[in-house]
Amino acid sequence: MKILSGLSLKEIEEITDTLGASKFRARQIHNWIYLKSVSEIDEMTDLSIKFREELRQVAKITDVKIKVKQESSDGTLKYLLKYPDGECVETVLMRFDNRANLTACVSSQVGCAVNCSFCATGKRGFIRNLTYKEIVEQVLTIQRDTGLKVTNVVFMGQGEPLLNLDNVLKAMEIFNENFQIGARRITVSTSGIVPQIEKLAQNDMQSTLAISLHAPNHEIRAKLMQIENKYPMDELKKALKNYVEKTGRRITVEYLLIKDLNDTLESAKQLVNYLHDIKCNINLIPYNPTEKNDYQKPSGNSIMRFKSLLEQSGKKVTVRLERGSDIDAACGQLSGKTGK
Repeated sequence: MKILSGLSLKEIEEITDTLGASKFRARQIHNWIYLKSVSEIDEMTDLSIKFREELRQVAKITDVKIKVKQESSDGTLKYLLKYPDGECVETVLMRFDNRANLTACVSSQVGCAVNCSFCATGKRGFIRNLTYKEIVEQVLTIQRDTGLKVTNVVFMGQGEPLLNLDNVLKAMEIFNENFQIGARRITVSTSGIVPQIEKLAQNDMQSTLAISLHAPNHEIRAKLMQIENKYPMDELKKALKNYVEKTGRRITVEYLLIKDLNDTLESAKQLVNYLHDIKCNINLIPYNPTEKNDYQKPSGNSIMRFKSLLEQSGKKVTVRLERGSDIDAACGQLSGKTGK
């Protein structure tokens, strides 16, 4: 039984060929899956009843199930999706007032090997990579369930995208070509896997690269992120500068603000010094407390003071809007827990 979700037009044509149907029928099926987000073959109403029955004998749209769905008071939706092997991941749809953008935050792995101290996902450890089809299914599931069209995709869910790079790049290609989501509307976030950043630079990725930096110096970053011991900040900086030089693209630097740890005046000065010669925007993320550690969220005044100090260096600085914190859908809170 073929699963239609995640297939290219050419792959769908191979199925219609075996059924003795035209390439036009393949195009219709392709549009129903990616642009109209149907969940059942019988919803493809411009196909004849006879052809739909023949198609049902050899294919179905999806084998992914929604295990849990939660809606935040701010409209954010979080899904726990179950794959055929029983593994689960979380994916999030973020909606913003007065904006047409609908952003899907997708996972790239089941669990995560990086195990940052502030992140719930890493506590599960690494279980397996997701295939590109399993990544694509996350966006399709959102579109089927809501009837809405996703306009932006961020690889900021569970897992380290650059440790599953081939599948991530293939999924990005499908988002671009099949969903008609522009490359500039896709963001890939990494904890800083230096060799893979260098590979992306050679690949000339037109999407946005986001770096989870979260610290102004080696000591603090090593406390927050084990990856710092493998790829320290000085090596990471060389890779980032090379990436900007090769692609001409501006990087997004993600910086998690944690009270009394990395939100001080001295931290701001050190961060400015580290980033002064890197073409980047800075996205400050106020910490969302989890049950796994003692970190605390800074005060509003502390956040604004830190932002102001960075802006004085000439960088564009934003504070990420907190979405879905009441359903554990905010940054660092996705765990893939199944209630077992």
